[in-house]
Amino acid sequence: MSEGRAVFPIEPWALTEVGLDRGALGAHESVFALANGHIGMRGSFEEGEPVAVPGTYLNGFFEERPLPYAEVGFGFPEMGQTVVNVTDGKLIRLLVNDSPLDLTYGEIIDHQRTLDLKAGVLRRSTEWRSPGGRTVRVSSTRLVSLVRRSIAAIEYRVELVDDLGDLYVALQSDLLANEDGQASEDDDPRAAAALASPLQCELAAARGRRAVLVHHTKQSKLRVAAGMEHVIEIPDSCTEDVEAVGDLARYTLAARIPPGGSLTLVKFLAYGWSSRRSAPALRDQVEAALATARLAGFERLLREQRELLAQHWDEADVEIEGDDELQQAVRVGMFHVLQAGLRGERQAIPAKGLTGPGYDGHTFWDTETYVLPVLTYTAPNAARDALIWRHSTLGLARERAVVLGLRGAAFPWRTIRGEETSGYWPAGTAAFHINADIADAVVRYHSATLDEAFDRDYGAELLIETARLWASLGHFDTEHGFRIDGVTGPDEYTAVVDNNVYTNLMAQRNLREAAAAVGRQPDVAARLEVTDDEVEAWLRAASLMAVPYDTQRGVHMQSDGFTHHEEWDFATTPRSKYPLLLHYPYFDIYRKQVVKQADLVMALHLRGDAFTLEEKIADFAYYEPRTTRDSSLSATQQAVVAAETGHLELAHQYWAEAALTDIQNLHHNSGHGLHIASLAGGWTVAVAGFGGLRDHGGELSFAPRLPDRITRLRFRVVYRGRKLTVTVEPDRATYRLVDGEPLAIRHHGRQVTVDHADLVLELPPAPEVAPVTQPVGREPCRRSRIR
Repeated sequence: MSEGRAVFPIEPWALTEVGLDRGALGAHESVFALANGHIGMRGSFEEGEPVAVPGTYLNGFFEERPLPYAEVGFGFPEMGQTVVNVTDGKLIRLLVNDSPLDLTYGEIIDHQRTLDLKAGVLRRSTEWRSPGGRTVRVSSTRLVSLVRRSIAAIEYRVELVDDLGDLYVALQSDLLANEDGQASEDDDPRAAAALASPLQCELAAARGRRAVLVHHTKQSKLRVAAGMEHVIEIPDSCTEDVEAVGDLARYTLAARIPPGGSLTLVKFLAYGWSSRRSAPALRDQVEAALATARLAGFERLLREQRELLAQHWDEADVEIEGDDELQQAVRVGMFHVLQAGLRGERQAIPAKGLTGPGYDGHTFWDTETYVLPVLTYTAPNAARDALIWRHSTLGLARERAVVLGLRGAAFPWRTIRGEETSGYWPAGTAAFHINADIADAVVRYHSATLDEAFDRDYGAELLIETARLWASLGHFDTEHGFRIDGVTGPDEYTAVVDNNVYTNLMAQRNLREAAAAVGRQPDVAARLEVTDDEVEAWLRAASLMAVPYDTQRGVHMQSDGFTHHEEWDFATTPRSKYPLLLHYPYFDIYRKQVVKQADLVMALHLRGDAFTLEEKIADFAYYEPRTTRDSSLSATQQAVVAAETGHLELAHQYWAEAALTDIQNLHHNSGHGLHIASLAGGWTVAVAGFGGLRDHGGELSFAPRLPDRITRLRFRVVYRGRKLTVTVEPDRATYRLVDGEPLAIRHHGRQVTVDHADLVLELPPAPEVAPVTQPVGREPCRRSRIR
């Protein structure tokens, strides 16, 4: 087999790479990453070579670094935070006679690896002939446990394929800290900052087949422990050795394999980190975890993983008939979303999950706006944990608000621990909408679960403190009502504006929901010293919220005056100059009618209750030709609104773009890590786009329609202790409760009650609308062109 472009066969429950594509190593390491919300391991090869970024990450573990400014300003964050590539336990180097197995040398006879979405493992099989002429088949099964938060494991098997006599092999199973290889592209602000040897060794211990390393960071003062334990099956005699010094712990196994024979090594891994525990305490913690993992055994770990995923898919699966490629992509995306958050346990969900160092491992608004809706309706406990993490940073958000001269809480645009770490004000601190996005996620979770304890202990306080922010950030104007000036909405090509419609409408909901929370939780309100006058001011601000509208053009303005800005000259903008942020000065971008990602259009989705259908149709038609989709966040929202406004085929195209973002590396930076929010969009477009799910005002409603190619769509949602199944066909929708009490919903505006029998309802025709266009060169990605 010669090297070239890898092939991804279309299959419903797996993603398989056939062949080795060295040019796509980084992107494929991201796509084949395994994680559980606490541990993340990129899909690099056990042998360590070839490799692009060999990362292993622990959620919340980072190093601090000063933020550089040409000119400092009051309120600018001083320190940045960067995720650390912690001790790598994936390494199992193989020496065949005197030749190391490296897929860049010798001859690859056959190679493939598979991400199994039902088993939750990464399988790999490689048949390789060494430069010395010996042929072996190496197979591995890698697992990051979704059940046991601190555990990962690898089964590594070497089979002798040729008949040239006995073969002597050596395996070197490593723990390696301060590993080289974190790629960074200096001209891309989305890449990670480089860290030079961020880990300092405190403890290295080894005995038998077990070793542990403990390190700490220099600035953030965090401590991490990594441990490994081994079980072997060998056909003949062997020698063993183990050592641990500084940044390296190594277990070495040398063995003789007779013709037709094989050897198997199972490597158990355990990780833990803390800002408080001592090095001996962390060592003992991972050793105990290793002991329980070894006692359970590799087969039990596999069984636990498969059982957990079977339950998850039973509650969350999306079935698509008519587009097999999209079916595969949506399930891959949902799997990675689950991996990103399931066992985070009160830690953040980073924009890249734990699949790469992109964006320095930071969490942004897309967690609450893109990822948590998926988890709320499919794995609500994971959504709860992520929101509790936000609440744990409330003290820091209050401090930030004080620095900014505001009341309440000002949550950071980007962070790992809770401090603001964005060094660019217009697209950082000025994007205050993140506070309303957090409030929106709180409201959605509480409405979908009726979790009274969460509302009392966390949710109400988050709503109240974010409402206080809006009340102090905005002001009443006799002509325009309640204004919120000097902010940046989701569109980072239009910064520091007045009355961004998305921001204002999300703030409006935030204010009203905070008032409702005060009524539900009087004890919380009393503790926070909320007064009747304060609540009255919130409600008045909400009722008078400014929503700019251009009466001449008959559309909403994304922000004050936006529709009067000069148009961007798309006709003369080469395709090679996208994304614009890498090729044009922000000064030129900010003053033109050019939209990086859905902004006003996003308001049509998340605050659709504030618009008529006619307004949505007009607004979508106006902003579509001005939106470049230079952000992976855009296609999802455009797809949802396109489906609602009658552009069903366009919605289908955008659905594929969102779901295939990383499998096809559409933004050319998947090597930095996966675009978790875009992958979440595969579910969102299915359920909110073609299923028409909306949850405005605490009421669940659906308005399903299908594009021509899709003949059947079925999805499940978990809602208030019930499991609801929705099946959409071209002319009808079928609703059915799998369990729980009867549920009142709306179907295309009609109120109905769903129980355990099929409720079959007809679909009204879609609105008849004129086709819309995109900027020249920014049409939806055609799959026939990008495969």
